[in-house]
Amino acid sequence: MIPSTPFFRTARRLLAGAALACAFVRPIALDAQVREPADLVLLNGNVYTADAAHPRAQAVAVREGRIVLVGSTREARALVGEGTEVIDLEGRTLIPGMMDSHGHLPGLGSALRIVDLVGTRSYDEVIERVRARAAEVPAGQWIRGRGWDQNEWGDTRFPHHAALSEAVPDHPVVLTRVDGHAIFVNARAMELAGITDDTPDPEGGRIVRDPDTGEAIGVFVDRAMGLVNRVVPAESRDEVHEGILLAQRELNRYGLTAMADAGVGRDVIDLYEEMAERGEWTIRNYVMVRPADLDHYFALGPRDNIGGDHMLSVRSIKVSVDGALGSRGAALLEDYSDEPGNRGLVMVPPERLLPIARAALQHGFQLNVHAIGDRGNRLVLDVFEQALAENPVADHRFRIEHAQILHRHDLPRFAELGVIPSMQAIHQASDMYWAENRLGWTRLQGAYAWQSLLQSGVIIPGGSDFPVESPDPLLSFHAAVSRQDAHNWPTGGWFPEQRMTREQALYHLTIWGAQAAFMEDRIGSITPGKLADLVVLSQDIMVVPAEEILDTKVEMTFVGGRLVYDRAAEGERPRTDG
Repeated sequence: MIPSTPFFRTARRLLAGAALACAFVRPIALDAQVREPADLVLLNGNVYTADAAHPRAQAVAVREGRIVLVGSTREARALVGEGTEVIDLEGRTLIPGMMDSHGHLPGLGSALRIVDLVGTRSYDEVIERVRARAAEVPAGQWIRGRGWDQNEWGDTRFPHHAALSEAVPDHPVVLTRVDGHAIFVNARAMELAGITDDTPDPEGGRIVRDPDTGEAIGVFVDRAMGLVNRVVPAESRDEVHEGILLAQRELNRYGLTAMADAGVGRDVIDLYEEMAERGEWTIRNYVMVRPADLDHYFALGPRDNIGGDHMLSVRSIKVSVDGALGSRGAALLEDYSDEPGNRGLVMVPPERLLPIARAALQHGFQLNVHAIGDRGNRLVLDVFEQALAENPVADHRFRIEHAQILHRHDLPRFAELGVIPSMQAIHQASDMYWAENRLGWTRLQGAYAWQSLLQSGVIIPGGSDFPVESPDPLLSFHAAVSRQDAHNWPTGGWFPEQRMTREQALYHLTIWGAQAAFMEDRIGSITPGKLADLVVLSQDIMVVPAEEILDTKVEMTFVGGRLVYDRAAEGERPRTDG
């Protein structure tokens, strides 16, 4: 049973109302203020509100950053005064500002400034991109890159550093895998890190070795990454700040108005708070703190409105218990089908996770735990169950981040415990090419099982895990409703019975994300009284054929009624398939 709390009663209502009505509904407004002129009116639109009680409208009026009316164009015109900005949508679609419920803002900022390896189709292409950067910087300077994925190459084995070391001998090189759970380095980097073939694997990590010689090939998985990363010079504070400003601008271009920042250190959060005081945020950031900083943030308590305007919240925790499927670090109950003897990695065992869960409940913090494999997910559910039995907090909203591979016995436990599966539809589109090789057919029945989870009675907030994937939420929307990649493969979709309806996919990227971040009273739907986070689209993603969804352009993005992106003025962001 879903716990009978205000949150889960609301979740039931939203799930029941997810089939949006096509008829326009009675206009709704903040009655006390409805006769005062608005600051902004958007009219003649095709409005999807993500509000189950009033799903459709033609126009929206905004005053002082908040929505004051949702209804017909005639009703909205009555709020036009001398100083009102009026935007004629001319039939274009208006939806709530979209939320990425699992991303990494500093990581995206860094990725925009280093060697981009996303989309490389061979090891040789990686080498050429790194060689080109090496020609631009002095010998001895570290070269960083991100985005390689050996599963996209002809040879899907992990690469050996020899060719990279020969091509770039004088610069230490560290290249992060697309999922962020492995790095690939050259000989110079290993030398500076003091790593030899005899260096042991750290707890929760793996140094990938040649199976015949035992030689370290240059790939380090999960906790083993720290053996190298500890000697990589950290970005300066100014560089981090520059990257964050670039990254949030990128997110606004894609129609994102809010995000959950999945695991940030105290130094970066301090910078975030300064940015909030200076009014630099153009995206609402729901921050998850790291376990090392818990005493500091527990002393401050949960904070929902740092700096005002509800742009920055710090009230949740991020822990990772296993690795990623692509690098075979996800913790499985049985061996990997394509690597017998390997069941992945548990980085935080139950005896370390349980005290964190207990403390989170005691201090009123949400706990969000990365778990991808079926063993990882079971471990987390078991810990949550024990912690909640000891301290049955009603509205905890604990989350499992990713929840990709679930044993059938664990699927109903999310609803039973009130645990939210925070999932990234785009991961399914990226992983489906090789997932069966990793897992075998039987385990795929519980992989990326969105509809099974929804039918059990939970909500699924959506994200991209950027910069692991493109932050473009329309890629996620397309994957959610089609179970296909950006090229509309495979025909009919991959395990199509698990795809979402259009309405569920809209909620996935709007109101469910807001609920999963305790923000449903402020954002997530176009509802009077809520903050005016709005996105104008070039076409109706709720009705166009699935193969045409990715032709959609984000025309305008508003945060609190303020225009933060205008395609007509700035030009569109080219779409990639991630």
